Amino acid sequence: MDFKMILTDLDGTLLCSDDSISERTKFILKSCQERGIYVVIATARYWIGAERYIEEIQPDYEITTDGTLIHRHGEQIYSCCLEPEDTNKIVQDILALDDKTEVTVAAGHQVFWNSEHIAESEKLHKAVYCDYHEPLSCKANKIVAELPDHETALEIANKNNCRLQSYRGEKWYAFLPENAGKIQAIRELARILNISLNEIVAFGDDKNDIEMLKMCGTGVAVANAVPDVKDAADSVALSNDENGVAEWIAQNMLMSAE
Repeated sequence: MDFKMILTDLDGTLLCSDDSISERTKFILKSCQERGIYVVIATARYWIGAERYIEEIQPDYEITTDGTLIHRHGEQIYSCCLEPEDTNKIVQDILALDDKTEVTVAAGHQVFWNSEHIAESEKLHKAVYCDYHEPLSCKANKIVAELPDHETALEIANKNNCRLQSYRGEKWYAFLPENAGKIQAIRELARILNISLNEIVAFGDDKNDIEMLKMCGTGVAVANAVPDVKDAADSVALSNDENGVAEWIAQNMLMSAE
């Protein structure tokens, strides 16, 4: 297959378990770009949480915030949003359960957070403090809160007609526009670049990657992926700590092109 785009998740996939990106991985991705292959990250992280990795690998495009945003070198080219009224309603429904619940709201590059410990956060130290006593005036791409269980989160999502996203091993739940997600962003980016989905190879590890692995021409799970992701994938690479993404690319794309 003549791939034109590499699409990869960050956490648990491209990143090692210590949240680093190996020099081997950076070299392989750069080699792909030199051959005219687009390198794109697709992550649940907010843009500010992915920024350090964007600076390290210089991808051609960044799909962040669970697929609600696409940027090219930091410039926004796509955004799927909740209206301000809906944003504030979801935030207040969360806080009505417990007014001490930590809530983050992403609006483009900006993230609001009602935490007193923003400066201590590795991922979100650039967030802006907000206690949500006054309504937000911005459209939100994503709202995240730590909730007691999935049923509680689902009730809020259903009440507000929005999409619910959860993550393995965490009690953090994301509320997104109903028509948002990684696959919607990928389709839009493929349209912009005029390439076929069959010309994309996608890498992932968690359940929120399953749709994109199935949709793209080739879906690859890393060895540390959850079983459902491996079942959905066309191929299984080495683990994230063994440079699984880079080694799969090297063996199946770069060597075959020589």
